[in-house]
Amino acid sequence: MSQENIIYIGRKPVMAYCLAVMTALKESESEVTLMARGRAISKAVDVAEVVRNQFLSDLEVTDISIGTEQLETEDGSPRNISNISIVLAKD
Repeated sequence: MSQENIIYIGRKPVMAYCLAVMTALKESESEVTLMARGRAISKAVDVAEVVRNQFLSDLEVTDISIGTEQLETEDGSPRNISNISIVLAKD
């Protein structure tokens, strides 16, 4: 999977990411991956559902992966951060 197919979800509004998904799919890509960590996980799910239900009805979720990363905080202590990867593909 090329780097253009991955959309990292962060602090922007949901519709900004929806536009990014539709743009990536329009550029002859048949698959897009949404990646998010921590609090942005719910926004990634929102983006996937908004695009599927309101814009591209032929889009389906082909894979969902969840996991946990261990990152260091500023004071050096370890902290667990959840992550999600949602793969959307055209029929």
